Amino acid sequence: MNDLKPYAVFAETVSSGSMSAAARRLGMSPSAVSQTIRALEQQAGVTLLHRSTRKLTLTEAGARCYPHCLRLLEAANAANDSLLHARDAPSGELRVAAPVGFGLHIAPALAPVLAAWPQLRLRLMVDDAMIDLIDARIDIAIRAGRLPDSGWIARRLCRFEVILCAAPAYIERHGMPDTPRALSNHHWLGSMRQAVEPKGDDGVPSMELDLRQGEQREHMRVGVRIVSNNQLSLQQMCEQGMGLALLGHADVHPALERGALVRVLPHWQLPALPVAAMTPRRDGDPAKVKVALDALQRHFAALPGARPA
Repeated sequence: MNDLKPYAVFAETVSSGSMSAAARRLGMSPSAVSQTIRALEQQAGVTLLHRSTRKLTLTEAGARCYPHCLRLLEAANAANDSLLHARDAPSGELRVAAPVGFGLHIAPALAPVLAAWPQLRLRLMVDDAMIDLIDARIDIAIRAGRLPDSGWIARRLCRFEVILCAAPAYIERHGMPDTPRALSNHHWLGSMRQAVEPKGDDGVPSMELDLRQGEQREHMRVGVRIVSNNQLSLQQMCEQGMGLALLGHADVHPALERGALVRVLPHWQLPALPVAAMTPRRDGDPAKVKVALDALQRHFAALPGARPA
């Protein structure tokens, strides 16, 4: 495709009424404007403008060409305006990906943003599987735990407090553990991220527990009776009294409040789970991404049990 700049310079010159005025608007010198139009005329083999000391007059060829060049100039200005709008005002579709367990936090975090910017739309993809962020054109991906090496930018949101939970019915049947060592005698629920599959065919999956209380530390491995790739399902099974589970404090806070779950060994702490928002590496984030990141940061930092990132 031929260089489109000469056509835009020609349209701006005609619209402005003089080469000096066009030069000021285009950030060029008058001689550069004159040379650009002369080169266009030489390339086309026709004269576009009659020049005099007082004014410019379109030739017949110039008059036919000008409306097309004007539309080109208007399209370029509209494209520039759209880029400025994307930079300064949240609009268009915001694509967010999150694991199932974090899906319930996205709505309260982004509701104020969507209310403030009516031109902004949200497409939320909730999936515990690692979707291809590039193919899905994701703007923000919520990720927990150790982050894989990638070309994406990570913005730390918080560290999720992880707590030991059980249903009152389970405690009634099996008793409340009073020491970390007593945990090995209980049924356990674990995620596929936590549980380690046995090497033998008849073995039991297991997971490691690392608990701290002040200077005390207890490290052990417990057998896992139920394994799931879905954190929400693990919480539901825990509430049904099927065993103990390591769950995010922010996720189970409502269940603790209504008595569906109770904390086990509340004075012992487990390693916190880092939570981050991932964005594609680029020169500058669009306004929609900036306001969404700020809203997510505020919301996650205020969640029950959230610790500074």
